[in-house]
Amino acid sequence: QVQLVESGGGLVQAGGSLRLSCVASGTIFSINVMGWYRQAPGKQRELVAIITNNGRTNYADSVKGRFTISRDNAKHTMYLQMNSLNPEDTAVYYCNSGGPIGSWGQGTQVTVSS
Repeated sequence: QVQLVESGGGLVQAGGSLRLSCVASGTIFSINVMGWYRQAPGKQRELVAIITNNGRTNYADSVKGRFTISRDNAKHTMYLQMNSLNPEDTAVYYCNSGGPIGSWGQGTQVTVSS
C-alpha cells in the first residue's frame, strides 16, 4: 500500500504561481503512474495531469501550457508547477498513485483570487 502526502497549496492572486508536492511512502516500488486530480466545489473530481515512471506525461486541456507535472523517483516525490493561475483553478488538489482505484492523498486547497 502507498501513502501519499501533499503540500504546497494556498491562496494566490490570478496570474500567480504555486508548486504542489506529493511525497510517497510505503510500497513505492509498485508505483508506475502517478497523477494530480482536483475537485472544485459542486463539481466532480477531474484529472489534471499524469506522469509515468519513465516520465511520459499527459495533461487536461484546461491546464496545458500552464501546468507542469514532474517526479523525482529518488526522492519518491511528485510535483505540479502551476503558472498563470486563474480563479477557475480553485479546487482541492489530490495526489494519486495507480489510477482512480489506487491510493490518494488527503488533498491540498488551492484558491485563486481574481
